[in-house]
Amino acid sequence: MIDISESVMQFLLAFTVAGPLIGAVAALLPAPPGLKGKSPDQAVLRHGVTVTGVVLVAALALALGFDHDQPSRMQATTDISWIPALDVRIHLGVDGISLPLLVLTALLTFLCALYSYFKPPAGPSPKGFVALLLVLESGTLATFAVLDLMLFFLAFETVLIPMYFLIARWGGEGRQPAAWKFILFTLLGSVVMLLGLLLVGLKAGTFDMVALATDNGRGLSASLQVIAVLAIGIGLAVKTPMWPLHSWLPDAHTAAPTVGSVLLAGVLLKMGTYGFVRIVLPVAPEGMHVFAPYLAAFAVAGIVYGSLACLALARPGAKGDLKRLIAYSSVGHMGFVLLGIASMTPTGVNGALFANIAHGLITGLLFFLVGAIKDRYGTADLDTLAGATGAALYGRAPRLGGLLAFGAVASLGLPGLAGFWGEMLAMFGAFQPAEGLSRPAFLTYTAVACFGTLLTAAYLLVVVRRVCMGAKPAADSPPLADVQGYEFAAWTPLAALTVLAGLWPAVLLGLTDPAVQQLLAGGKP
Repeated sequence: MIDISESVMQFLLAFTVAGPLIGAVAALLPAPPGLKGKSPDQAVLRHGVTVTGVVLVAALALALGFDHDQPSRMQATTDISWIPALDVRIHLGVDGISLPLLVLTALLTFLCALYSYFKPPAGPSPKGFVALLLVLESGTLATFAVLDLMLFFLAFETVLIPMYFLIARWGGEGRQPAAWKFILFTLLGSVVMLLGLLLVGLKAGTFDMVALATDNGRGLSASLQVIAVLAIGIGLAVKTPMWPLHSWLPDAHTAAPTVGSVLLAGVLLKMGTYGFVRIVLPVAPEGMHVFAPYLAAFAVAGIVYGSLACLALARPGAKGDLKRLIAYSSVGHMGFVLLGIASMTPTGVNGALFANIAHGLITGLLFFLVGAIKDRYGTADLDTLAGATGAALYGRAPRLGGLLAFGAVASLGLPGLAGFWGEMLAMFGAFQPAEGLSRPAFLTYTAVACFGTLLTAAYLLVVVRRVCMGAKPAADSPPLADVQGYEFAAWTPLAALTVLAGLWPAVLLGLTDPAVQQLLAGGKP
């Protein structure tokens, strides 16, 4: 920890949230003549790299100045009255739960901007692309930093419009239907969630999330908590996405540009599970007790369903799209996160938060890699890659093949890599759930989740075998470019952090555990 004054910490957090929004406005303005260079398009893409880079530096400075001895305490807090009539406040703060998500969001957005500078997405003017990317970053960062229910909802919704346009304007085949499906599903879920947030805020007399967590539901009746958890949970479950509310996700990922898929999987899905931990668990614990067994049941159904869908896509002759397969894998991985939350134990919730970060790193890397494969081959169809084209990445592009295999074994939860700890802790939490929850039911869920890990290993190993060890290409096949310098720069941090989190899980758990313990205890130290 570096000794940084509270006022500087407040500025860093405020800048981290608002900086991308200011950068988005600047991206739409005409560039000064001296900055245009030979290509105005390159100038605006360079602007995106600069803004996201500065925001990442601010997020890292915030992490360095964070008091790691008190991760359960809200730090860098700003609390300003905004709408006095409703007691809605501009309340920002960061603790051990939100800090890793802030840094992950800033990192992934910077890597996406860097990748786009060297590999601009095909579509309309880069100006709009950079502006939308920065608005998306601002909304995501705000979701993890705000401490007011109404601000949380506004930030939660802010990300929908930029992601819709990123898919609809810069996406691939089927982008328009996929974008509409994404926006309709998430908006309908959000309308229900808003009703639940208003119900909690108006009945409790405050929208302040810290005050509500400290009260721990004592100011809300049991029946009201049940209604609130149902309403808020539906909106969060759509964004997570929880089976069977997941059907928008595969289409959105398949159609989205590479950086859109990376951000959608890496950070947007985390907004739903973060809402469960930050709002539902501490604010309505009695309601959560009622719904926890059902949430766990949907979670393990998603684990098995996602894995079976991936196995079906991976088999020869299925014409399975590799991007679509990775999207379905997210349904399964996020099922482990939901299972950990449903256990309502410190072990399970810590596992869920760890799995959130691990999934962001690993799946972000996988979507980068699949995008690179699609750029080289012109397709992500598994039958084409493993058939006449002869992918055989180990022989044709060994670094690309090695990275794909690394991402696959990290995703299946190989011990020593980040994917292992979150899923293991989530299952440990479900093995011994919170008091009052049915242990036989949760033991059954744990057994099903264990079976899901076997299915996950099966489909990922099939993918590696078919793509990396595919048929030998014809002698007249054109040479295949291996990992380029800019790709290496964009992917290395994700691979390195996957190894670091796997070998040194205390880095994350030391932050989240005290904050989770306090959250589940009703805000009492």
